[in-house]
Amino acid sequence: MTLPLVLAVVAVLVLLLGAYCSWTAGRLDRLHHRVATARASLETELARRSALVAELASSGVLDPASSLLLLDAAHRARTATPDEREKRESALTRAIGATSTDVEPWAGELGLAVRRVQLARRFHNDIVVSTRELRRRRLVTWFRLAGHAPMPGTIELEDGS
Repeated sequence: MTLPLVLAVVAVLVLLLGAYCSWTAGRLDRLHHRVATARASLETELARRSALVAELASSGVLDPASSLLLLDAAHRARTATPDEREKRESALTRAIGATSTDVEPWAGELGLAVRRVQLARRFHNDIVVSTRELRRRRLVTWFRLAGHAPMPGTIELEDGS
C-alpha cells in the first residue's frame, strides 16, 4: 500500500470514530434528559398521591386512627429531605396498605394514584438502567462522552407492586 492510501484509510477511520462518538454523546445527552423528565414525572405522581391521601385522611370517612396514620405518613412523605425520600414514600405505601382505604369514591382514585406511582417509578428506573449501560461502554468511558453529568440512580421504594 502506498502512503497516500494508508493516510486516506486512517482519515476515514478517524472520521467514522468521530461520527460514532458524536452520535453516542448525543444519545447520552438525550437519555440524561429523559432521566430528568422521568424523575420530575415521578416526583409529580408522588406529590399527587400524598395530596390525595391527606385529603382522604381529612375527609372524615375513615376512623380516627386510620386518618391520623395516613395524615402523618403523607405529611412525612411531602416534607422529606432527598436523602430520606424513598424511606418516607415507602412508609406512606405501607400506611395505605395498612388502613382500609376502600371507601367510595376514594378507592378508585387512590388506586389510580398508586398505580401511576408504580408506572412512573418503573419508567424512571428503566431509563436509568439504559443510561447506565450506555455509560459503561469502553468508548464512552475512554473519551468521556458523558461529560460531567452525574451517574443516574434508580429509585427503590415500596410502591405496592
